Amino acid sequence: MKNRQLKRSHAPIFWGLFGAGGMLAALFGPMLVAITGFAAPLGWLPAKAASYQGALALAQSLAGKAALWGLVSLLLWHAAHRIYHSLHDVGIHGGPLAKALTYGVAAAGTLAALAMLASI
Repeated sequence: MKNRQLKRSHAPIFWGLFGAGGMLAALFGPMLVAITGFAAPLGWLPAKAASYQGALALAQSLAGKAALWGLVSLLLWHAAHRIYHSLHDVGIHGGPLAKALTYGVAAAGTLAALAMLASI
């Protein structure tokens, strides 16, 4: 019997990031829209809850930085994966260029979010 070498793939990494981002989008997306789009502008929240100082305090704490970075980066990877496969579904087969652009934007956004949170 011949020893068959299996081809390695990076696909499980991207599918994992896609799944984690999708879960966050499903759980936190509607809540973020409700809070930032409706509750805060309509005055349904206490003034301190939607203040700049409160958001800055969250972004300055280590746990807040980790949570914000995780949320932003996983949502970016989810969007990149969905856009790449949606392009394929509508007949745009960009090959390695489309993959590099979509996932490259997610990687750049992840690094930019890390740099911005580190500078606060």
